[in-house]
Amino acid sequence: MKIATWNIERPTTATKKNVAIVKCLKEINPDILILTETNKCIDLGDEYQVLHTSKPVEDFYQEGERRTSIYTKYTSTGQLETFRDDTSLCISLQTPFGDLAVYGTVIGVYGNGKGFIKDLDQQLADFKRIAKSNSLCIAGDLNISFADNYYFTNEGREKLNSSFEENNLINLTRDIPNNIDHIILTRTFVGEKTISIKQFNYPADKKLSDHFGVCITIE
Repeated sequence: MKIATWNIERPTTATKKNVAIVKCLKEINPDILILTETNKCIDLGDEYQVLHTSKPVEDFYQEGERRTSIYTKYTSTGQLETFRDDTSLCISLQTPFGDLAVYGTVIGVYGNGKGFIKDLDQQLADFKRIAKSNSLCIAGDLNISFADNYYFTNEGREKLNSSFEENNLINLTRDIPNNIDHIILTRTFVGEKTISIKQFNYPADKKLSDHFGVCITIE
């Protein structure tokens, strides 16, 4: 099973890079994909079901832009409530390793500055509530690096690490340098399975996005 996430830097319907983005994603071929700062026009074909967050309320977003989208090859059994439906999206999936709630998100509208902690605290409440009764995957742009001082606040990092520990979650991408896009899973869901990690659009090709993507394979 492959799970990938990538911030694709707000493409529009007229952005020339869209074809190259789709080609890159099809080469990765994830079973579950969380795109952030994305657009409804990114079409990966009929093999994927796709759900998007609602239209952002801020007026600097253009038509079709969405903060978060989840694409999946697996059967969805429903959608779970999140604190803010234009930022975060959570769906329940039937996977080969069991049922999994996938929470796709961007933390913070303005990076880790204005309003970040308020946004983070509400998402942490979502994590706690959903993890009580579900195996959980959190994926997306957390606006916090964990391996270095690339981009972080002490408060944000400490709160996220505490939440992961409290809710029996493991950040599988925490050791990747210069990285704020992460994939976190319930420890018991991972179990003794083999995990491999791949980066794509790496080093970040500025023509596609200023972020590189990360993909984990679970075997």
